[in-house]
Amino acid sequence: MDFEPSAKAADYLSRVKQFMRDEIVPIEPAFWAEVRKTNHGGDWRVWTWPATLEELKQKAKAAGLWNMFLPDDELGAGLSVLDYALIAEESGRSLIAPTVFNCNAPDSGNMEVLWKYGSDEQKEQWLKPLLDGKVRSAFCMTEPDVASSDATNMSATAVIENGEIVLNGKKWWSSGIGDPHTRILIVMAHTPDSEKSRYHQHSMVLVPLDAPGVEVIRMLPVFGAYDEPHGHGEVHFRNVRLPLSAFIAGPGRGFEIAQGRLGPGRIHHAMRCIGAAEASYELMVHRGMSRVAFSKPLMKLGGNAERLAEARMEIDQARLLTLYAAWRIDKVGGLGAMKEISEIKVVAPNVLQRVVDMAIQIHGGAGVSDDTFLSAFFIQGRSIRIADGPDEVHQSLIAKLELARFGYAKSKQKS
Repeated sequence: MDFEPSAKAADYLSRVKQFMRDEIVPIEPAFWAEVRKTNHGGDWRVWTWPATLEELKQKAKAAGLWNMFLPDDELGAGLSVLDYALIAEESGRSLIAPTVFNCNAPDSGNMEVLWKYGSDEQKEQWLKPLLDGKVRSAFCMTEPDVASSDATNMSATAVIENGEIVLNGKKWWSSGIGDPHTRILIVMAHTPDSEKSRYHQHSMVLVPLDAPGVEVIRMLPVFGAYDEPHGHGEVHFRNVRLPLSAFIAGPGRGFEIAQGRLGPGRIHHAMRCIGAAEASYELMVHRGMSRVAFSKPLMKLGGNAERLAEARMEIDQARLLTLYAAWRIDKVGGLGAMKEISEIKVVAPNVLQRVVDMAIQIHGGAGVSDDTFLSAFFIQGRSIRIADGPDEVHQSLIAKLELARFGYAKSKQKS
């Protein structure tokens, strides 16, 4: 196995690093200060992005640093999952870089769904403007009234009635739904069919945000922060009527599509976590060596040096594991790499959370303020441990696959 990026990927990575160094890093603190100044808590109806964002996006597009996540030579950069992984890590060092490069969640995952499973009509109507960066999207799966760690629990329904899809139900933690540019939702809902298995009774449906019966109820704060002007919202669907063409790939294929969406997406999340961990690590080093207490740099007091070493080892281990998972996806596909994908889904955000916690401690009170990005990185790590399946679900899957590898499949345990 070889984790060395291709020449093409190395060129992209070099240009991404330079773009971030020259265009993003110098303006990012002021950018987020303007966001906090011009947006007003949970009232998403008045949220706006600073004009700087569109200027940066146009520069990135002109530089060819656009849609790099998509393994399509015409619509994206045509990079493998492994090749894009290091670019995702680099962009993860910033809170706005993924958006600047049009490689941000949930849009990247939604674009992959439409690219893989969408009809020509769906691609023309929604994939094209998403790839152009003209609109944004949200993904609606988690529900407030059920244990969403088991997706078969979902109570939202998308039933066929008189030649139409009728959508009813509630979703929450729909990331990006507060963005002023969001126009389209991908909603996963139950499409009952007694003739099919429990994993073939759910569908993905394209729902325009302005469709009659769609109501955004509120934005949900994470540790008191609303992540404006992006937001994570609760949305209700009341007798939303849609044409049958709004099904992605047809009714009953929701789980199949979800697995296709989440495999590469989890690599992107993991590598962005590693990038955020690296950025936090660097802040910790510089703070620890520039601040003096009891006549010594903070980094040389107590157990701080040992914690620094622990952070270095954990980041390096997480990166290698994630690159291995990406390599496996390229070789055997998402289903074949299921165990490795679950491993990095657990490991990467936990590493980010621990490293950021160390960096916060070194920074003292500054670490929990908005003077650095540490508090935002901590929220990122802690939240991703729940999003796309909580740690425990992935650990259970890993254990199940390992037991099967040793011959202890479920059927054998019963015998």
